[in-house]
Amino acid sequence: MAVKLHRCPLLWAKASRHPCWRVQKALDDMGVAYEIVKEPWPLRGRRTSLIEHTGQSALPAIELEDGSWYREQSADMERAIRSGRFDSPG
Repeated sequence: MAVKLHRCPLLWAKASRHPCWRVQKALDDMGVAYEIVKEPWPLRGRRTSLIEHTGQSALPAIELEDGSWYREQSADMERAIRSGRFDSPG
């Protein structure tokens, strides 16, 4: 099973500063297999699973294969991905 990238549904938004795209591109560049989970936008309160597991409604977030979740600011997430934290392609 691949990791799950919980992101906004604006898949066309591919600007380098867009948080969801920044993390998705880092996963792509590092060859990490993932599944996209489109979270509700802009109604943050409907992101119930995200809130339950991370304690916040901000995107993006990564659900790992072991069921744990990873959520930081997108720049920090990008650095972690590019440093090899998620280096096992599925």
